[in-house]
Amino acid sequence: MTAAGGRVAYVELTVDTGDEAAEALTNFLWELGAVGVVEEDRADAPARLRAFFPAGASTTLVESVAAYLDGLRTLGFETGRRPLLQPVADADWAAAWREHFRPIAVGRALIVAPPWETPPPGDRLVLTIEPGRAFGTGHHGTTAGCLELLETLLRAGTPARVLDLGTGSGILAIAAARLGVPEVLACDTDPDAVAAALANAGRNGVAGRVRTVVADAAALATAPAPVVLANLLASAHRALASVYRRLVEGGGALVLGGLLDAEADDVVTGLAGHGFRREAARSLEGWTSVVLRHAPLHASA
Repeated sequence: MTAAGGRVAYVELTVDTGDEAAEALTNFLWELGAVGVVEEDRADAPARLRAFFPAGASTTLVESVAAYLDGLRTLGFETGRRPLLQPVADADWAAAWREHFRPIAVGRALIVAPPWETPPPGDRLVLTIEPGRAFGTGHHGTTAGCLELLETLLRAGTPARVLDLGTGSGILAIAAARLGVPEVLACDTDPDAVAAALANAGRNGVAGRVRTVVADAAALATAPAPVVLANLLASAHRALASVYRRLVEGGGALVLGGLLDAEADDVVTGLAGHGFRREAARSLEGWTSVVLRHAPLHASA
């Protein structure tokens, strides 16, 4: 119980982590069943992740995260040592979750806001995104980088169709639709993510233009598109190289996110062997997003 007498319905797991490990650890916490994860930036200290779980979460939760941290350290990532688990009350959970999400301007034309915040009046297009069990709120460098590159790409011309692979919250698909793309297909292997993307598309008035499906990008049966978005991790980009070649039209653009700055050149080099060349890049908070142009190789396409 709290001093206010609130009923304890959640537990909070707190762990310190270096910037490079934050996204991988965040994804792992979602996989463990978190109902919310927030990242706190602290001056002169490692970032801190606060993950909220139902009160009945597995008793092995701390051990699972501690083992994952050991694995990250083995790979050379900076992390805290052992997570802290403590109960929180309903009201504390709601306040802790909401206090970390405020409207944030991205690029020249967009502003991302949670449903409970009203952005200040202006000319920017509002993307209303409910933070939940799906990655992508615009507050992380890799999502913001993809949004900036997408906005720049669409200023040069609006494609008839866009694919969003691993859509998460649906933020990139929704941004494409809000920026004028008439047809967007968004897929994710996680049904929770697809449900979140569908709900967010409805919040933004683009449900008629954004179609969401539960599907693995590697097995997605659809025609090539002039623009493909993929805010995934470097390992996924390497595994999907031949899929990108199939799904991106000749002359089309591939927007990749989820690359640590040190990984970007290696991934771009690997995709060059599949007919892609770097056209633009954006680095934010240690994460690089890139636009690659598909110029099919006649001998191997």
